[in-house]
Amino acid sequence: MAKVILQLGALTCPSCMTKIQKAVENQDGVSNVKVLFNAGKVRADIDESKTSADKLSAVITDLGYEVLKTKVKEIA
Repeated sequence: MAKVILQLGALTCPSCMTKIQKAVENQDGVSNVKVLFNAGKVRADIDESKTSADKLSAVITDLGYEVLKTKVKEIA
């Protein structure tokens, strides 16, 4: 398991946050998703055997949002 933090470009409205959260939550191997609107971040726990930070970045990019930075931290 790993914790992924994705720094996004500007989120302009709360519906952006909801759209991103639902899309990330629907990915296989993803849990504990939290979108921090004011900070412009997405946090999620992932099972690296099923998904990756790059896949989550692609999902968000496909929605039309910019991913500026990605951080992955292994968790026990």
